Amino acid sequence: MTSEMAEGAAAAPAAAMTPLHPDQKKVLRIRTALALPVLIVPAFVLDMGPLRETALPFGLVLGLAALLGLLALVALPRRRYRAWSYREEEDELHIRHGLFFRMLTVVPFGRVQHIDVAQGPIERHYGLGTLILHTAGTRGASVPLPGRPHEEAGRMRDQIRAKIRQDLV
Repeated sequence: MTSEMAEGAAAAPAAAMTPLHPDQKKVLRIRTALALPVLIVPAFVLDMGPLRETALPFGLVLGLAALLGLLALVALPRRRYRAWSYREEEDELHIRHGLFFRMLTVVPFGRVQHIDVAQGPIERHYGLGTLILHTAGTRGASVPLPGRPHEEAGRMRDQIRAKIRQDLV
């Protein structure tokens, strides 16, 4: 194998990864918006209480928290969406994720104990679901794949289940 062939083979798996459904960005944005009060409320309490005894201008901490929250609302969901992708192969599922610490999880179908398709209220609104593969072992025993259309997640679940049954025969 030449070095050009090796480089092509190394680049091929990354190019073959499938992104999540685009509506997953909306789901992530809504989840981020729902988490913002955890940042905004303490900033407001600080501004109204302990910081009144300092020379800091009123609203500075709240303004900084709101700016940080807005930045998180705009940038974080898009980055988290781009960090996820997957590739379904004959006998395994490859899932890539992680913003700061990139992970590539390979789930051999032979290790799968059972499979769930989960759907919260926000995902349900957009017709999305999360495929969850439960494997033998303790560390990383539940491997989620979010942002799949619900019907597609069900199809993947049934297809993986059929492959596992076929291997048992």
